[in-house]
Amino acid sequence: MRHFPPRRIVCLTEETVETLYLLGEQDRIVGVSGYAVRPPQVRREKPRVAAFISADIPKILALEPDLVLAFSDIQADIVADLVRAGVDVHVFNQRDIAGIMAMIRTLGAIVGAAERADRLAADFEQRLAAIAATPRSQPKPKVYFEEWDDPLISGIGWVSELIEIAGGEDALPGLRLHKSAKDRIIAPEIVRDAAPDVILASWCGKKVVPNRIRNRPGWSDIPAVRNDRIVEIKSTIILQPGPAALTDGLDAIVAALWSSNS
Repeated sequence: MRHFPPRRIVCLTEETVETLYLLGEQDRIVGVSGYAVRPPQVRREKPRVAAFISADIPKILALEPDLVLAFSDIQADIVADLVRAGVDVHVFNQRDIAGIMAMIRTLGAIVGAAERADRLAADFEQRLAAIAATPRSQPKPKVYFEEWDDPLISGIGWVSELIEIAGGEDALPGLRLHKSAKDRIIAPEIVRDAAPDVILASWCGKKVVPNRIRNRPGWSDIPAVRNDRIVEIKSTIILQPGPAALTDGLDAIVAALWSSNS
């Protein structure tokens, strides 16, 4: 039997989990992605039923969800299995800040919390505007963001926008238009020629090793390498297109660009 608003929701990615908690609607969540760590209590409170590109379909079905929330074409195979099993699924596809705000508002409407969701999104929008309007005394640093190291992948849409909000200039701005990671693979020479002042790295679930970046052929002349401005940003706060990126992720970018010891 289906209910509205849905009473039993499974979230296959982290950003919908965090959004539901921020809306005070966490009691509806009956299963989450193994990558869900925000807020911290989610690891104690909710059963884990999926990785990112794989899921335990029998476990999800046993939870009798009214709704499963998924993200993008990357989860299309999981979604297809759930749809064939008769489950209602909503797939979000946000790739930029406007998309994140739309996700928050849409999710709020789905769970009958449209006004709260609108306020939450508006608060985020005000926060971003305030940070973007902060006077910066120095010229804009040119920033290269690295999502993966082998092959080199860069240019996530929302991260590119957050770099600009933080007062930086994306060293490779054209990449943000490409949704698929395979379309954002770049040659090391492209980064060398772009000569970024700061390198931000978040290697999707594994620890960044700055020495590996420093020791790439021809990279010793890059200003960011020469001036030791290679900064890891934890993947949990930047690689999910949701509240984490707009809060802790953006704050980490601001700190990397403007803190006195950078």
